[in-house]
Amino acid sequence: MADLISVIISTYNRDDALEAVLRSLAIQTDQDFELVVADDGSGPATAALVERWVSKVGHRVLHVWHEDNGFRLSEIRNRAILASRGSYCIFLDGDCIVRPDFIATQRRLAQPGWFVTGNRVLLSAVLTNSVLKDSLTPENWNLGHWIVERMRGGVNRLAALLRLPLGPLRQLRQRAWRGARSCNLAVWRSDLDAIDGFDASYVGWGREDSDLIIRLLHAGARRKDGVFATGVIHLWHAEADRSHLADNDLKLAGVVDSDRIRAQQGLSALTFGGAVSKAAGKT
Repeated sequence: MADLISVIISTYNRDDALEAVLRSLAIQTDQDFELVVADDGSGPATAALVERWVSKVGHRVLHVWHEDNGFRLSEIRNRAILASRGSYCIFLDGDCIVRPDFIATQRRLAQPGWFVTGNRVLLSAVLTNSVLKDSLTPENWNLGHWIVERMRGGVNRLAALLRLPLGPLRQLRQRAWRGARSCNLAVWRSDLDAIDGFDASYVGWGREDSDLIIRLLHAGARRKDGVFATGVIHLWHAEADRSHLADNDLKLAGVVDSDRIRAQQGLSALTFGGAVSKAAGKT
């Protein structure tokens, strides 16, 4: 079981979605966690939003920011890891709302030597707009409400919202890397240190999360499925620029065919001279 948990939320100029995510984290049944917002160059409105939520969340909140210089998600996540204090890190995207028992469930699933991969339910653009515009709280909706939304076409699936006690079945895919995403991923800090974190040598969107998973497996960590337990509610967003995807696919193929463990440009490549880190709340 993990001690202090660090929830690392990546964001970029989407304050309405981030506010919904922070709202869902403020009502967690397990409050023994800190929040680290990994901000990939947003404007000052994001910092102001985080500051407003400090008193509502009620514990340590950190805003880690660097200048906007293109898509640098891996680098800002690494900066957030370095700023965190927890022994266990949960990575969330800034548009992934969590249900009230999310932290408690992640803590229960935490197991030394294993990382936990979760799944998600995707909201339509129309339903996402309603959630953000009308301050709806899908984290509190019951199954009946979700079934109605599914029938309306507001959500792509229901399975990610179901709960099943899978027990040892969660370890069946312990060596698989495909399908794992860093929008809902829990990793021990010691394992992140061992592989030197995310690899910031990936340019643009795509495959940096798969790279992390593969190197975790190379280092001896194993995958534990959080399906039917840790599903998140993913707000709709426009598709990211995929112009670098082909190059990133080639880079990832090289990692798959190797035994590489450490990132080419990871935690050890960073100093805090190039980032602004602001701690707020209880320390």
